[in-house]
Amino acid sequence: MKIALVHDWLTGMRGGEKCLEVLCELFPDAPIYTLLHNKGTMSPQIESKKIFTSFINNLPAKQKQYRKYLPLFPFAIAQFDLTEYDLVISTSR
Repeated sequence: MKIALVHDWLTGMRGGEKCLEVLCELFPDAPIYTLLHNKGTMSPQIESKKIFTSFINNLPAKQKQYRKYLPLFPFAIAQFDLTEYDLVISTSR
């Protein structure tokens, strides 16, 4: 069974990211899809995964001011093609 993990954004270890960390341990082969990823801000279990980001990850000032792109989030997340997966587990704060 092919499994993918989806999380809103990876910008620091808080409650939602700790849940994601447990999912990474439960599903070691599952990649992570996220709107943006600030490398080095996550636990080793998360950082070691294959992480796919949206175009928001390439926009200016995304590290500190990513919330200003909130109107683009629904469009950005819809761009991920997850049809190859049998199960998609989505987490958020």
